[in-house]
Amino acid sequence: MSLSPDLIRTLAPLPVLIPMLAAATTLFVGRRPTIQRAVTLFALISVTAVSAMLLYLADRYGATSVQVGGWDTPIGITLVVDRLAALMLLVSSIVLLAVIVYAVGQGIRDGHENQPVSIFLPTYLALTAGVSNAFLASDLFNMFVGFEVLLAASFVLLTLGASADRVRAGVSYVMVSMVSSLIFLAGIGFAYAATGTLNLAQMSQRLDDIPTGTRMAIFGVLLVAFGIKAAVFPLSAWLPDSYPTAPAPVTAVFAGLLTKVGVYAIMRAHSLLFPQGELDDVLMVCGLLTMIIGILGAIAQSDVKRLLSFTLVSHIGYMIFGVALSTQSGLSGAVYYVAHHIIVQTTLFLVVGLIERQAGSSSLRRLGGLAAASPLLAIVFLIPALNLGGIPPFSGFIGKIALLQAGVAHPSFLSWTLVAGGTVTSLLTLYVVARVWTKAFWRARADAPEGDLADVSPSALIDESEEDIPFVDREDVGRMPVFMLAPTIGLVAVGLALTVFAGQMIGISDRAARDLQNRDVYITAVLGEGGGP
Repeated sequence: MSLSPDLIRTLAPLPVLIPMLAAATTLFVGRRPTIQRAVTLFALISVTAVSAMLLYLADRYGATSVQVGGWDTPIGITLVVDRLAALMLLVSSIVLLAVIVYAVGQGIRDGHENQPVSIFLPTYLALTAGVSNAFLASDLFNMFVGFEVLLAASFVLLTLGASADRVRAGVSYVMVSMVSSLIFLAGIGFAYAATGTLNLAQMSQRLDDIPTGTRMAIFGVLLVAFGIKAAVFPLSAWLPDSYPTAPAPVTAVFAGLLTKVGVYAIMRAHSLLFPQGELDDVLMVCGLLTMIIGILGAIAQSDVKRLLSFTLVSHIGYMIFGVALSTQSGLSGAVYYVAHHIIVQTTLFLVVGLIERQAGSSSLRRLGGLAAASPLLAIVFLIPALNLGGIPPFSGFIGKIALLQAGVAHPSFLSWTLVAGGTVTSLLTLYVVARVWTKAFWRARADAPEGDLADVSPSALIDESEEDIPFVDREDVGRMPVFMLAPTIGLVAVGLALTVFAGQMIGISDRAARDLQNRDVYITAVLGEGGGP
């Protein structure tokens, strides 16, 4: 088969189909953890390879759609592979593969008395399928299904171990997510009532004939739903309390990836369905407040996981900034920054897992001397931390410069205010990561206020029920399993690759942004030439 759109149509369903079939298989072999792991790794490697091929083909041939189940457009389920969807698939599959290798290295295995880990891998694969489905969906209801698969799987992953803190955080997370889902479902109902379709391409044509007030109301409902999932202020208060309680691999994939599914949905809805820009000023204000309030929250934290959770919220503001500009340069910067942030944020949360393994805590009051104890761990933290802070020549600097240049070129007071806010946020982010470096890595542990204590004992690394034990009682200090360290270093390398190959990545981002700006590309891919309303 030649490299053509026909091959895209063949490959497009696989990022959803492979993990779902693998999830079913791992359930059947739940008592054979070695086979479970082999199936999971094979599935995620396959998804990564397929996603890489889809990105190459989409960048070469443009957007292509495939009908699932034999139903014609717009009635059936349509999957669309364009540059944005393919890029998100590839970046997410790389992260999902790295995190599962890390989880295996951390010792997640069948039969632990306090944690039903035999369901971890099937649930993780279901999460992968939900993420892929959300990126490929070409109708609102199918996107809703992808979000619901994410919700079901993420609740299980968030509460593994059933400790009080995890269940409490899981209940809070699910309640917020259910509210978001109900709002999303209401938005779907409003959109269908107004347009008579849920197909995004067909809906984009019909919304042009809808009165402005009705169109803004529909967009507002969808923005609230997606904003909760993306953790956009003022809908972000749930995140810092939900993510840090989960195991390190779960926290990493949640923080790095799941919020970006919400950002992707905002990008797609804004550019395809509501390009008129009536709510751009609202998005700009939300983006600015997300940046500033998020980073101020990070400054106030003494636990590294909570600190990173607040920086996660803060940097969502950069992406919303790019979307709200409604220009090709703004969207290009946002697309590049999403890819950068998925990689870097996931890496940092994996590093925190290594810090907890090394030092028995993630609290800055108890950490110190890590640079001397493990120079490799110090390097693995420092590179993505500087990247997050936007130090040149890293990808964080490149992404922020692209967004700030787009803001300067936008002739409005709000855009200039966002440029100032983005600059301040970048400087404060650098201050935050420098503070972690100074306290956790540079000073002696004896100088830490609670340096003689650790959070958990070796037996409680999975079930964090023991607290405040003497640090000297830990038996595994300095031991970082190779399968935890290797994927973390791999993601550091991917983050550096975004810098080394920034020209190629910016090229893909530019072309993806151009496609987003030109709705006819997407509409033609789904409905064909001359597809009518």
